[in-house]
Amino acid sequence: MDRGTDRAGQGTVTEPAGLGRVPLAVVVVGRDGLVSHWSRGARRLFGVPKEEAIGRTALDLLPVSGALPEEQETTPYDVCDGLGPDLESSLDGGLCYPSAGRARLTASGDGRVDVLWWAYPLVGPGPERLLVLAADAAGLRPGDGAFERIAPGFALHTDFPGSEDLARRLPEILPSMSVGESARIVAQILELGYPILEFSQNDRVPVTPDWGVARRAERKARRERAARALAAGEPVPEDVRDEGEDLEHAAVRERLEFLNEVSGRIGTSLDLSRTIIEVSRAVVPRFTDVAGTYLREQVVAGEGFEDGVPDTTTMWHRVALEHTDEPGRWDDVVPVGEAMPFPAHTPFFQCMTSGEPVLVPRISEEMGHAVAAQFEKRDIRPLITGRSMLVVPLKARNVVLGFMILLRHPERPAFNDMDRVTGAELAARAGLVLDNARMYTFQENVAETLQDSMLPHIPPRMAGCDIATRYLPGTLLGRVGGDWFDAVKLHGGRTAFVVGDVMGHGLNSAAMMGQLRTAVQTMAGLDLPPAQLLRNLDDLAQRLGDGYLATCLYAVYDPIASELHLANAGHIPPVLVRAADGRSELLDLPTGAPIGVGGVPFEAVRVRVQPGDRLVMCTDGLVEVRGEDIGAGLATLCESAAHPAASMDDACDTIIRALAVTFAEAGRGGRKDDVALLMARLGGIEPDDVAEWRLALDPAEVGRARAAVREQLHDWGLAKLVEPAALMAGELVTNALRHSHARPVELRLVRGDTLLCEVDDDDHELPTLLSAGPLDEAGRGLRVVSTLSREWGASRTTAGKTVWFELTLPRR
Repeated sequence: MDRGTDRAGQGTVTEPAGLGRVPLAVVVVGRDGLVSHWSRGARRLFGVPKEEAIGRTALDLLPVSGALPEEQETTPYDVCDGLGPDLESSLDGGLCYPSAGRARLTASGDGRVDVLWWAYPLVGPGPERLLVLAADAAGLRPGDGAFERIAPGFALHTDFPGSEDLARRLPEILPSMSVGESARIVAQILELGYPILEFSQNDRVPVTPDWGVARRAERKARRERAARALAAGEPVPEDVRDEGEDLEHAAVRERLEFLNEVSGRIGTSLDLSRTIIEVSRAVVPRFTDVAGTYLREQVVAGEGFEDGVPDTTTMWHRVALEHTDEPGRWDDVVPVGEAMPFPAHTPFFQCMTSGEPVLVPRISEEMGHAVAAQFEKRDIRPLITGRSMLVVPLKARNVVLGFMILLRHPERPAFNDMDRVTGAELAARAGLVLDNARMYTFQENVAETLQDSMLPHIPPRMAGCDIATRYLPGTLLGRVGGDWFDAVKLHGGRTAFVVGDVMGHGLNSAAMMGQLRTAVQTMAGLDLPPAQLLRNLDDLAQRLGDGYLATCLYAVYDPIASELHLANAGHIPPVLVRAADGRSELLDLPTGAPIGVGGVPFEAVRVRVQPGDRLVMCTDGLVEVRGEDIGAGLATLCESAAHPAASMDDACDTIIRALAVTFAEAGRGGRKDDVALLMARLGGIEPDDVAEWRLALDPAEVGRARAAVREQLHDWGLAKLVEPAALMAGELVTNALRHSHARPVELRLVRGDTLLCEVDDDDHELPTLLSAGPLDEAGRGLRVVSTLSREWGASRTTAGKTVWFELTLPRR
């Protein structure tokens, strides 16, 4: 054994037998065919500095195609000896599996450099398309037969910034190796800390550079002799034994190509349903004629489940069925969507409990009957008897998520041990993909539940206005964000509208959003003026900690006074669409600073509105895309908001579609930010639907108040509400007269979607609902109001307080 020095300076490490240290040239080629990484080893091997290589066309820097003499142009794996064709093919999407070769480069002077190279396609969302490894073959002496296989490796200490990730993916790059062997190589690379080539007599790798120099005609003749011997079941003659091994290697390569092809076809999305279909369709008809996929009930539901071995009570959902039989033959007997347990005597139960493939070369009549026994009133035997069956587990992290039942027609060769290994590898890859989709579905459900819990469920109709809202996540992977909207019911028939946007994304922003939204609801319930509410919200954000920044737009609509009272904290202005002429405008508000800046005053403005006007409030994710002027988005918002629509929901959809088209035409792609949109049609309340009285501080005014309420309700045609309304109004007036100091008591009735009764006085102390005993003189009035009303409440005002109740209007 050789000994080497660890780069970390921690002494020496022992190199395993058969390990040769050879520096590698590492080159990464992007989808555009340009070199994006050029290692120090590449500079030494190809003689081109990194500064000149980055950004150049790869085919110009690696011109080794056709460099070998004609007699060396064929390798045992039929791969090209030059790198150029495979590079060109890979960039066109043609190279979907690893390739390798041997070539000679012309060095400076009259020298020639003998080069071994490997090319691995890189699959994923990044710009990298191809990984090329190359090494100087000088000093390697495989001709003595001691080493027959060469596998490239690379360590964390190379200067390739993605080497750590690629080192973790070594089992994917070398899929023919066992998981344990791949893990050993990875651990060895990480321990030694330098690039290596590993030599082994036993490891099978996808491609190996050719060391042979035999001519094509001689090799073809030897292969034919080896094939005849293998077909006849005779021992392969010693002089052509290498060719027999080559044929076996060709079969292995075919399986590897199939597995690589399947790997490229599955996992294109994180949608569980689509992934299931991809997995099923990937194996039919090339590997099998029928593929039935079963998953645990919890996997289908996107839920978690306890670890442990499944049992006879575990429910399995048939989620997909692909076959080459005539259409409809399987649909009635084994429909997709059915859930069932499996008895212990079936091969399916054996597979799911052991986690290993189960091979049945041919399903006998007896086994067909045993399997069919679990299908009530359906005879499945004609579909399975005589067929070859392979049951493979779909598992990840040693947990069985499901299994696949693979069947071949009787006339097709039965599954063998090699198929069992192939099926196990296929299922392992599919299991990881399904588990990723399952975990994504689970996390997506959690995120949606969290977002739904944070966003309010606003009724479409509130006092004097109709409301429609939309929330759109910025990305499919991040459905929890910091944008929010809300509508809060205030006394006097008023409604507060709020739209806010916490800076940032993810759970932290969502958590802050939840805190701010709760604070706004609380302060709105206290009937704080808009500017004062934003001032208090800014103070709260600073107390919560540094980095809490958010924009917020707060508006209070008074349907009786036909007025909007608005204040802004760094948010984009709202749009007001006038019902009279259909004209839309951005309201000119003092911008203010974002919540959390601190020390900045907020100003409020009042805007007169008319019945039928529409107010549109949104976050900047709707109108702004990075790199585009926000003015274009605001102009489109104004224009689209003015379009007539059949309903409020249609009006919201029109705005969203118009903004999406605007940015698509500008070439800015789709949205990346969250969107919160609130639209309110301000219907107002007619003066005839409001009645008001001023009551002197005299106990006799209680009777007058009751009489006034009775008379007004009769005039409105609400005779059914006369007695309860008069009784409760009398109790509120009694309490107000008892606690008022100098200012007269005010009584108001409002007929809208409900009957609202309000009593104002100049006392700031809010009433409390008490339990009144038989001898208590106080506490019964609010108990009566709480029992008879649909809803009641109290809030402080500038001059005192307001106590109110609502009654549901009778159906007409």
